[in-house]
Amino acid sequence: MRYELKIALRYLRARRKDAFISITTIFTAVGVMIGVAALTMTLSVMGGFEQSIKERVLNLSPQVQILNSQGSIDNYVDIEKKVATVPGVNGAESYIVGQAMLSSGRGIGGVVVRGVEPDNPVVRHQWGRYMTSGGLDDLSRSYTIPAGAAGPAVTTGGLAIGVSLAKKLKAKPGDAVRMVAPIISPDGSLSTKSAQFVIGAIFDSGMNFIDTNMVFINLANAQDFFGRVGKVDGVDIHLVNLDQTDAVTDAMRKLFPSPYRVRNWIEFNESAAAGFALLKRVYALVLVMLIGVAAFNLVATLIMVVMEKRKDIAVLIAMGATRRDVRLIFVLKGLIVGAAGTVAGLILGAVGCFALARYQFIHIPREIYGISTLPIDVSPASFAAVALASMILCLLATVYPARQASREMPVEVFRS
Repeated sequence: MRYELKIALRYLRARRKDAFISITTIFTAVGVMIGVAALTMTLSVMGGFEQSIKERVLNLSPQVQILNSQGSIDNYVDIEKKVATVPGVNGAESYIVGQAMLSSGRGIGGVVVRGVEPDNPVVRHQWGRYMTSGGLDDLSRSYTIPAGAAGPAVTTGGLAIGVSLAKKLKAKPGDAVRMVAPIISPDGSLSTKSAQFVIGAIFDSGMNFIDTNMVFINLANAQDFFGRVGKVDGVDIHLVNLDQTDAVTDAMRKLFPSPYRVRNWIEFNESAAAGFALLKRVYALVLVMLIGVAAFNLVATLIMVVMEKRKDIAVLIAMGATRRDVRLIFVLKGLIVGAAGTVAGLILGAVGCFALARYQFIHIPREIYGISTLPIDVSPASFAAVALASMILCLLATVYPARQASREMPVEVFRS
């Protein structure tokens, strides 16, 4: 072990007359610890929010989407087959979207109707997990609405509505509802169409906007209702990994030139993603400054140590120690204090993240965030970045005191 390190460690041990300096050193390490723990936990929570919001937004926005600038797409089956050959693609789904009014007789609401293929693996993976009553298979079933005051018995299809919309309509699975939608005919004229459907399933996505306004229906029934038989509005492509978004998008644009248009989720949510990233950077910057405040307490602590150890420094220089060696002693002392606080902060941050993820004792409004507890996404890269930033700040804090210590003149010290 180098003698500089031995001396730096020796200066960390308290003697009776150095008790105040030792207590100050402990508080400095504790300050670094709190700053590091706060930053790691904040980054984990922000990362969890980002991941949770991204997951829910992607349920509403396609990952990669193929549209036809000239209208509907009629060769969507061929497009799905071609899409499946592109590396990085997990699957594709064709869809129809329309707006309508939905009435149960006890409530009414405007909805966005999305026609999907219930047996499509992508649809089942994306939406099947959110079904709380019934399932996607119920969209393919035929239901019979008995004759009544509204008219004769009819056979119709099923639909899935969100839990918030079900409360608004005061409806439950098995209830009949009437859907009224504006229809644009091929000649451009506008008319309305109404039909009865049966609630086959209820879902809870965790996003109030979707649960209140989105309705799912079998693709074939949607094509018939909206007058687009054999056509779809677009094809959504789902990826194996979101990091492949740009590569898959470029491949799709080469595979499907004009009149097709290819867009991805980054373009749909560019402003939201940029705003969230900016917010995360601002939080990180503020908390790095908190670590900086704690780290620069080392300046005062080390200056007091230098003043206390003037005679020791003079003796070392007189015995042949170079000024670089003296500087190294105080740099090592500061780094040891900073490292102790940083390691303790990382441990405290990891324990805090585990506690938040395991026990979920902090609750947030589900209506606003779509989740009821703080989401946690622990990233080793974030912990490493925080540790590096903390150590750099602690190193910077040692520069001035170490420089002043190396400037001590043995003759002047001995004379005084």
